[in-house]
Amino acid sequence: MATAPIVLISGDDDFSVKQRARQLFESWCAEAGGFDHEIIDAAVSNAGEALSSLGRLREALNTLPFFGGAKVVWFQNCTFLGEDRTAASGAVTEAMGELADQLKKFKWQGVRLLISSGKADKRRAFYKAVLGLGVVETFGALSAEDKDWAAMAETHVLKFLKAASKEMGDEAMAELVNRVGPNLGALANEVEKVVLYVGERREINLGDVQLIVTRQKHAKAFALGEALGERDLPKLLRTLDEELWEVRLDKSRSEIGLLYGLISKLRTLILVKELKREGMLKPARDYFSFKSQLERMPTSGLPEDRRFNPLAIHPFVLFSASKQVDNYESHELVKGMETLLECNRRLVSSQLDEALVLQQAVVEIVGLTPKRARSSHER
Repeated sequence: MATAPIVLISGDDDFSVKQRARQLFESWCAEAGGFDHEIIDAAVSNAGEALSSLGRLREALNTLPFFGGAKVVWFQNCTFLGEDRTAASGAVTEAMGELADQLKKFKWQGVRLLISSGKADKRRAFYKAVLGLGVVETFGALSAEDKDWAAMAETHVLKFLKAASKEMGDEAMAELVNRVGPNLGALANEVEKVVLYVGERREINLGDVQLIVTRQKHAKAFALGEALGERDLPKLLRTLDEELWEVRLDKSRSEIGLLYGLISKLRTLILVKELKREGMLKPARDYFSFKSQLERMPTSGLPEDRRFNPLAIHPFVLFSASKQVDNYESHELVKGMETLLECNRRLVSSQLDEALVLQQAVVEIVGLTPKRARSSHER
């Protein structure tokens, strides 16, 4: 890395790409000294703009510093190294191929090139040329489909907190990660908000997170599921109404998505109920002791399907369910799954109003009577 004349930093994790590129650019500039370093904006919307930015890049590489010495060029936020329409343009493809040949012949003494971009197409000649001449760093975005996304997110949050000289307990950390989801940029923003809120206080607690941190899209169904687990019908209907309103405003969301969030919550409650019945989970007063139980749980005999494997579910989700599971009898949870299955059928095959179908389903599961006291054998 120290001697590489070209570094390409790319990936679909926009936050990490920008953070790493900025860090490397500042490091190179400090090492090179001088004031002739250049940043070229390579975020374009069409082929013409792409060709123009490539022209500025060639000019920057071939223009020596006014007072001599080393020079650093940053081709920033390039949007045409992937598979979009601009990148596929014949003129851009040809220009990128020519640039690749020029970079192979270029005399790199005293010159360094940093390129930052979204996900790059590894099949293209330009990518292969950069890989042969220098270093490529790739940052993939976290995904809710990744088994360990929550653990990776917590690792990044700890870095943010360390930089701010703050500390956060396990329960507050889990609440933060579950509210924000697998989005490092959003996590950084939310950590910054809560750091500003606590001021000089070093410890960030659960109440701080609950008060300040905004629930992101990932956590919307989580909030709905929490109301279901608490068996609080007014709260559940109010949250459902808010989510249905969001569905009308956001085409990427749907009533089916809300239904699947409820199914996931009931499945988790059933799983926790069975783990308690088998003696594999004991009542825990706090998140730390509950998490310790999971870490000691034997892996033999657990399902391979991550939907039913407690070790594949974020510990805080299970901890939350463990506090709510006594609100339901086992047969009520099973009946609730049957209700949601019928709800799914009606949403897909009938002409009934989707909001009404979902409202009827949650009322049937929770019941119209207030949450009853827990029975002694389930405490």
